[in-house]
Order: sequence, then structure tokens, then C-alpha cells
Amino acid sequence: MRKNHWAKILLLTLLLPLAAHADEGMWLPLFVKRLNQADMQKKGLKLTAEEIYDVNNASLKDAVVQLGGFCTGEFVSKQGLLLTNHHCGYDALQTHSTPQNNILQNGFFATTPQEEKTNPGLFVDILVRMEDVTGKVLEGITPGTPEQERVAAVQKRQRELADAAKENGQYVAYVRDMFGGNEYYLFVYQRFGDVRLVGAPPEAVGKFGGDTDNWMWPRHTGDFSMFRVYADKNNKPTAQPQADNVPYVPKKHLPVSLQGVSEGDFAMVFGFPGRTQRFLPAAGLQMTLDQTNPARIKLRDTRLKLWKEDMDQDAALRLKYASKYAGIANYWKYYIGQNEGMKRLKTVQAKQAEENSLMQWIGQDQTRAQQYGEALNTINQAYAGMRQYNLSTQYIQEAAFGTEIVTLAARMMPLYTTLKNSPADKAAISKAVADLKEPLTDYFKDYSAPTDKKVFAALMGLYMQDVPKDQQPDVFQTVQKQYGGSMQKYADYVFANSFLTSEAKVNAFLANPTLAKLEADPGFKTYQSVYTNYVQNILPKLQGMQAGLGRANRLYVAALREKNSQKVYSPDANSTIRLSYGTVRPYEGRDAVSYDYKTTAQGILEKEDPTNPEFVVPKKELELLKMKDYGRFADKQGNLPVAFITDNDITGGNSGSPVINGRGELIGIAFDGNWEAMTGDLAYDPELKRCINVDIRYVLWCIEKLGGAKSLVDEMTIVNNGPNPGVGPAASASATNDMSDVEKMKVKTEKGGKTKIKRKKDSAML
Repeated sequence: MRKNHWAKILLLTLLLPLAAHADEGMWLPLFVKRLNQADMQKKGLKLTAEEIYDVNNASLKDAVVQLGGFCTGEFVSKQGLLLTNHHCGYDALQTHSTPQNNILQNGFFATTPQEEKTNPGLFVDILVRMEDVTGKVLEGITPGTPEQERVAAVQKRQRELADAAKENGQYVAYVRDMFGGNEYYLFVYQRFGDVRLVGAPPEAVGKFGGDTDNWMWPRHTGDFSMFRVYADKNNKPTAQPQADNVPYVPKKHLPVSLQGVSEGDFAMVFGFPGRTQRFLPAAGLQMTLDQTNPARIKLRDTRLKLWKEDMDQDAALRLKYASKYAGIANYWKYYIGQNEGMKRLKTVQAKQAEENSLMQWIGQDQTRAQQYGEALNTINQAYAGMRQYNLSTQYIQEAAFGTEIVTLAARMMPLYTTLKNSPADKAAISKAVADLKEPLTDYFKDYSAPTDKKVFAALMGLYMQDVPKDQQPDVFQTVQKQYGGSMQKYADYVFANSFLTSEAKVNAFLANPTLAKLEADPGFKTYQSVYTNYVQNILPKLQGMQAGLGRANRLYVAALREKNSQKVYSPDANSTIRLSYGTVRPYEGRDAVSYDYKTTAQGILEKEDPTNPEFVVPKKELELLKMKDYGRFADKQGNLPVAFITDNDITGGNSGSPVINGRGELIGIAFDGNWEAMTGDLAYDPELKRCINVDIRYVLWCIEKLGGAKSLVDEMTIVNNGPNPGVGPAASASATNDMSDVEKMKVKTEKGGKTKIKRKKDSAML
């Protein structure tokens, strides 16, 4: 009976894709023909499924890359020119900036290939293929397989499949689970380790609006930067930049459209969304709302304020901390918006209602009750226990590791382990030392011990104040007994006596490292106390509570998919390549508040405020905008478009993703989501969820007019094919009232009507 039941589930799973019809979803491109093509074509897609994803021939997948493991980029020329977001290039811009040559602040345009800036450690991954390996991973595993045995077998098979696909290091490969471990997919990539910074607009353009406008609409931000991917003379990847490398020739690059967007136009986003949790149960949502997000908000807010105090007083320090500040601030505001959205949209209550309905459905069938009946009970019991220790976990991550000295101390652990366990192994010690020394210069280039001391005193003080006493590390007892409970006095002692506060002191230690000196260092002792407490006092309890959670989550997701057989679920995002599709679409933000789908340069002038660093407009841009010097990048009304919104389903990791029209042309770059739908990672709202994109015409205007780097635009394949295919009012009117012109334009295009502008010989990048 049970075997037949699972056979039915498998059959149902195979049949489900036939019913797909929704904008919600970050879809695996492998299944676009089976899952999405018909719906996409109704919305305005003119491409075939093979033009989107094809293993044997060039397709859109070959034009999209994962940048540095955290962002998305897209090729826009035959010479490996890559577009992404400004905030994705922020770290590279900051790294190459000095007080004397602050390219982060001033913008940067390489006038020759030699001026492009190398970034050791930065890489791009280009998808070679993906494969459903569920059958291989789960072969022989049944519902009766003990969970520990199942986990061990699955992990072993994942490693074996990935290792085989790497072909002796030729590729990067991994197997990722989907739907809570109900399905498994293999992803194979080529990794290129020579990615050079080509350029970016001034920070006042690339980050216009700052934290105030972050996660908000309307936006007027030129959020883009440019890189170039290099390869060896055979167009093969290299692990590091090499002097004789040449620009990579991609299998596919995106043509860039100047025709713009209209309401209702088709839009597709291709990229690498980081993480969603739409199958998170109500108990998990409640813990996020009550504990996780409030802790993150409080601790990040404290850190940001202390950093900003010092950054505002010292221009050099502001440059040092610019990238770190931006990274922390981004999700600080996100957590605030997510909690507000969960309360406003009653996300927990909606999930509880879904679970109640699921339990009723399970209870209506004896076989279902036998298979799924305990799943939600197990989940709820696990979260009830985890709530007792969740605060400790958040404070370790955001407070202890929110201080840079503790983070650096953690990097000493491989050396510590070697000194302790293999003190006579000189080769192992030398390797551990070398691994530490390599990143030290970059680390201390962007470090301020006085600033870190302020943060240490504040965050560790909150850790000692807020976490239950029986879950605290022993170091807090030292603070109470020897320093009268004053974390400030303890911070003074640590920073006065630790060698972890300067590059010179660390190098002096590494020249002759000893276990005794490392164990005596107060910075390392603080880290070791926190780490030991977590490993001995927190982690074992969490592991016990989570023991059955994996299986319960897997059954919970399987039950949901079986119950809602009419709905096709997309798997949660997990940094694997996905596409989403939708339309250009305005929205009603709240009662009596309506938002248009586009913004123009007029909004930059309206927001301009020379007294507010977040809304300063560079002098040259201000002059160009006031003169309305928009050139060929103006829209039909004579305005300079800046940004537009679509209802595409995206999340973190989609930063820099191409926004592509129905013909496969680049119309924008995704860079943000909207405040009203900050719960999007947990629950999709079709009426509120919007993807904020910088219009490609503003990007090109910034490069050519503002930056004076027309050669970069000339390098791209620029197209202007007329009305954008779609289902909106503009498209409908064109289709019915102006058919002859459309047909003429189609004939012109087929005969080579696309405007292609070749790059000048030896011309510069941005």
C-alpha cells in the first residue's frame, strides 16, 4: 500500500508541470519548455525555449554569469564586456580607491585596456549544463530508510556526482537539493578567475538616494558597473589574472535595446537568486518575526551608527569602511522592511491557515496520515526548542562576529590547531602562516582599531546584556569580576594588549608563532571563549532539536505539493541559475497611493539636495540634465528614462541580473525590490511584489554622455526595433492599429535592420 502511494506521488510530480500558469517563481531554465514556455509566449515572449536554454548551442544562459558568487552579470559585447550593479562592483571600486585617486567617489573610465584594473580572487561562473539527478541521488532510498543512513547516502552521492562532473578540475560542479530534499540537480560551470574592473559612474550616481531610497520606489539610481572577463589565448578560463590573457569571447552576448518599455511589456529576469524560504513553516516565520530580525536590526543599527560617527569625521576612514558599511546597511533595512511587511500582510497567520488546511487534508486519508501525519508536529516541537537558543545564535553572528578583531581571531584557528596538534610539523605551520599572511594587507588597508574598539565595546556589551546568562561565554564572567561589568574597560584592555590590532604586530607574531603567545592574546581569547561556548553549550542542543527537522520539512513540502496538485511550485532560490518572467507593471502601494511604472531624469532634479550626501548630483550630470542633453537615449516624449518596475520574482543574488524583452534584448538591469513587498523571500504577493530596474538607456547615457566613454557603447550591439512585443496597451494598439508598419519593421529587421556598431580598434573600456 505504501509503495503504491509513493508511486502515485512520483507520477503526480511528473505531471504537475503541465499545469503551470503563474508569474510567481524563480524557475530552473532546464524546464522552461515544459513548465513556462506557453505562458511566457502569451505574455509576449518571441524566443523559443532552446534560445533560452540549450546545452549544445549558444543560448541566453551563456550570456549570464554569476559574479563572485554573490551577484549576477551579463555579457554585452563579443569582447567579454560585462554589466552588473554598482553595488556589486562596490568592493572593487573601493579597493582600487585612494584618498588621492578616489574612483569610488569620482567614477572611473579606463581609456586603454591597460588601465582596466585586475581583481585577484574575483571570478565569474558560466553555466555549462544542469541535470536532474534526483533518481541517481535517491536510488534505493525508501520512506523506511533511517534518516541518518539517508543523509549519509545522499551526501556521498552528491559529492560523487559533482566530482565526476568536474572532469579533473576542468569545471566547477555541485549538486543542490530542491523542495526540501525531494529533488536534486547537478550544476556544472566554467570558472573564469580574471575579471577586470572597466568602470562605473560616480558614487553619487551609482548610489543616488543612499539608505533613504534603498528598497524604495520610485528610484533614480544609476546602479551599474562594468567589468571585462579575460581568458587565455584559447578562450579558456584561468584561475588568476595573467599578463598574456585576452578578452573572453562569450558564446552569447545580449543585444542592447534603445526602444524602451511600456506598461504591459514582457520582461524576463535571468540570474542567480540567493535564498528564499517560501516553504518556511509558521513556527519558523514567527521566530523570524519575534527574535531573529529584531536582533539583527538592533545589532546592525548599533554597528552602523558607530561606524558612521567615525566615517563622518574622517574622509580616509569613510573610504576604508564604505564597502563594509554598504553591505551591512543593505540588509539592516531589509530586515526592518521584512518585519513590517510580515505584520502588515499577516504572513504568519496566512501560513497557519495553510497548515491547518493541510492537516485537515492529511487527516482525511489513512495513508496520508501514516506518511505525513507527524511532520508539522515535529516541526513545531523543533522550533519551540530552537527559540530557546536562537537569540544566542544571532548574537554570536551579529555581535561577536560583528567586531573585526573577533573575525580576524577566527582566521587564526587553522594555525592554532596546527600549533596545538602538530607543533613539530614545520611545513604545516609554514602553510598556515602563509595562508594568513596573504590577505592581511587588504584586511588592514580597510581597518581602524579605534573604530573597531567602539564597536566591540557596544556589541559585546549588548551580547552580555541580552543573551540568557546560562548561554553566555566564560569571558563575560571575566568582564564582571575583573572589570566591574564594564565592557568598555574590557575593550580598552583587549585593544591595548592584542597583537590583532595592527598589520605590523600580526606579522611580528607570524614571523615566530607560538601556541603560548596565541592563547595569551586577549583578542584571540575572546574569540575562543565565544567559539567554545557555542560548540559545547549551544550547538549540541540545537542539533538535538533539529535532528528530525530535515525529514519533517521534506515530508511537509511533499505533502503541500501533493495536496495542491493544481499549482506548480518553483523551488526555493539557492544561488543556482533561474529565470523569472512577468510584465512592466505599476502598482498601488497603499490606500490612495499609486505608483507609475517608470521614472525619468526629472526626478533626479527634484530630489537633488547639495546639503544631503545621499542626494548630491555631480556637477557635470546636473549641467547635462538641465540642458536636457539626452542625445539618442531620450524616450519618445523627450525625457531621459532612469528606472522602471516589473512584477518579476527576484531576490538577493539577482543584483545585476539582465532584464530582457520578448526578443531577447537587454532593456534594463535589476537592482532592488520595493518596500511594500519585503516579505517576498517568505511569501510572494502578486499585487505588491516589484522588481526595480535601471533603464538601459540611462546606463548608456551615463557611459557615453556623463562618462565620455562612447567607445564602450560602440562596442555593444545596439538595436532599436520598434514597438516592444507584449500585451500592454502600447503593444495592443500597435498590433491592431499599425500592423503595416510593424510588418515593415519585421522585414527590415530580418534583412539586417538591426544597428550594429563595432568597437574601434584598441578603444578603451569604461
